[in-house]
Amino acid sequence: MTWENELKERICTIEQLAEYIEFTPEERQQLQKIVEIHPMSITRYYMSLIDWDDPNDPIRGMIVPSEGELDLSGSYDTSGERENTKMPGLQHKYAQTALILATNQCAAYCRYCFRKRMVGLPTQEILDRFGDAVKYIKNHKEINNVLISGGDPFVLPTKVIAEFLEKLSTVPHLDFIRFGTKVPVTFPDRILEDEELLSLLENNSLKNRRIYVVTQFNHSREITEKSTDAVDSLIRAGVIVNNQTVLLRGVNDDPNTLAELQNKLVSVGVNPYYVFQCRPVKRVKNNFQVPLYEGYKIVENAKRQLNGHSKRFKYIMSHRTGKIETVGIMGEDIYFKYHQAKASENIGKFFKKKLNKTAGWLDDLG
Repeated sequence: MTWENELKERICTIEQLAEYIEFTPEERQQLQKIVEIHPMSITRYYMSLIDWDDPNDPIRGMIVPSEGELDLSGSYDTSGERENTKMPGLQHKYAQTALILATNQCAAYCRYCFRKRMVGLPTQEILDRFGDAVKYIKNHKEINNVLISGGDPFVLPTKVIAEFLEKLSTVPHLDFIRFGTKVPVTFPDRILEDEELLSLLENNSLKNRRIYVVTQFNHSREITEKSTDAVDSLIRAGVIVNNQTVLLRGVNDDPNTLAELQNKLVSVGVNPYYVFQCRPVKRVKNNFQVPLYEGYKIVENAKRQLNGHSKRFKYIMSHRTGKIETVGIMGEDIYFKYHQAKASENIGKFFKKKLNKTAGWLDDLG
């Protein structure tokens, strides 16, 4: 079976999900209402990682819809993506980076997704003319890297990915290209069964312009033999693999769990890059977000168990004003630093706020 056919076998309906979980009529009705608003997609591979005897299974929590998604607290655009959109599908928030939203499709739809407003749904936020984005990038020489994201660009046909790389190869001031993809985690066969994709990546990951894959392992149980093989295939193709974990309640909000994940990532060749504060997204905030005070304690206690390589990540809040690192708590104050910022004068800025132990986002701190 080809990876394309495997993808067609995803669990996308409540009827299919009922083969694994027993629902009451009321639960079925509620979940049906949710997936009509925010679609469900679970690959058969990722579904196989769930322990159905454990109602608190972390993988189940990340991928299976729940009644908590009826909670509308929060915002659908917590990081100011719309205000940084230069044309449909192209964002330019940080001077050096262009973000391209190449598709609204993923192999699997995470229930905590910060782009719930668009992923899997008809949207005007997807780029339909890649050439226009390349023209923009060529005209903005301060841009030295491009992040191709979505959705998940690795669910696109390999020939489409090849067209992206061919067009970007004409931009002389690009130092590297990144693909944001969760395929190594949720659908590793996409990589393992497509030698054409691996050859394409190898031929385009040059000595002076590398290709990076930024993926997202959130729990050590996602690091399986297959996902490790997918990562290894990417590394052998000359791709550098970084990881962005999201701190999620009920998934990895424990120092031991988080430490085990980061240590395992390094052991299979994946570089810990960020641990993100879960964004206060509608249908996500009250399900998954951990308060900043609690999150900082979890991260710092996890780091006590890590070596230099496995604790290189930063605990980051992707705020509308920039990427803000939580760096410390002293007395009644919590301290932050702008790791990256929309306004260049804020880059590196160190500041503090009065500590609020229940606050989950900068705006909650006043």
